[in-house]
Amino acid sequence: MLELAEGLLPQLDRWLVTVVQPVGRLRAKLVHCHVRRDREDPGAQVPAVLQPSIRAQGAQERLLPGVLGPLPEQPTKVPEHLVAVSDVETLERRNRRVRHHPHHGRNVGGSRIVRCAVVGHVEWVEFARVPHMPQAGEIVHAEQVWEEPAGGGAVVARQLALLAGGCTFFTALGDDALGHAASARLQELNLDLHVQWTASSRTRRAWTHVDGGGERTITVLGEKLLPAGPFPIEGYDLVFFVSGDAEALRSGRAARVLAATLRELPTLRRADVPIDLLVGSLSDPGEQHDGSLEVATLVLTDGARGGTANGVPYDAVVAPTVVDTYGAGDSFAAALAYGLARGRDLDDALGLAARAGAAVVAGAGPYSGQISG
Repeated sequence: MLELAEGLLPQLDRWLVTVVQPVGRLRAKLVHCHVRRDREDPGAQVPAVLQPSIRAQGAQERLLPGVLGPLPEQPTKVPEHLVAVSDVETLERRNRRVRHHPHHGRNVGGSRIVRCAVVGHVEWVEFARVPHMPQAGEIVHAEQVWEEPAGGGAVVARQLALLAGGCTFFTALGDDALGHAASARLQELNLDLHVQWTASSRTRRAWTHVDGGGERTITVLGEKLLPAGPFPIEGYDLVFFVSGDAEALRSGRAARVLAATLRELPTLRRADVPIDLLVGSLSDPGEQHDGSLEVATLVLTDGARGGTANGVPYDAVVAPTVVDTYGAGDSFAAALAYGLARGRDLDDALGLAARAGAAVVAGAGPYSGQISG
């Protein structure tokens, strides 16, 4: 019997190689072993194949046991660069009820990409670090001086650009040397800049004293140049309105999330659109909400004491050192809006915002300490 079996084996092997195994290969569904390239809609990454079948294996399983007895189970040989679909699904821990696509609009951290835009003003700011603010008639000597474009619109836009990987900034500048210098610098800060140039007005300037305790005191020179809408804002996830006309604010309502600051309360009333996030200051009498606006989330800041969100207190993040408070509030507001637009709950978004504000306080000027995403 053993001799008969040995004589049959070569014939069976040739038959399996020439008939059964090719059929099994043709009917096997194989995918690339690299998880990133295995998707239900892989395009050209994986050739179209048929459904897997194990029937061809059955012929060998039925014939040989009758001759040699039960055979040890043999794994199917698969080229090294391919793995079975079920194995990939196990590796990815897929939810079979959800379609998976290679390009699904999420960043490497798994969070949704947020397309941001800001409408706001720019000022050319000259900073002077002084030991203390001069009293009337006193002369003080600056320990450090520098200048750059800033103002609420620029600071919010730069913070959003760092968090989201880019930001569109709609603004207005005077068609003068400072205006063009501001434009060049803002583009260096990775802003997608859209400028309304005006020849009838000069670019607004400001003087900012930063005292020994890091507190800033600002003197502005000239009128605020306001960008005039409407703007092409369809398709944006977040629009932050810092300043502009009512039509600019109305066009911002096309975004999924519209944020604004209470500094422009008269314009907010004229535009008369629902606002998802409104940010103001408890210490500034000009930034108090009187209930005249339709607001989903109202946040009022109070510096190192934290503030309130829809009337509920929240804590601030204590900065390790206080170097310069300029831009801290605007960076806080930008990070808060970004967190909400990204889908975080209010507490998590407030935590991100508090860290952003504290980071700016620890650096010189509005940009050196801003956090990245």
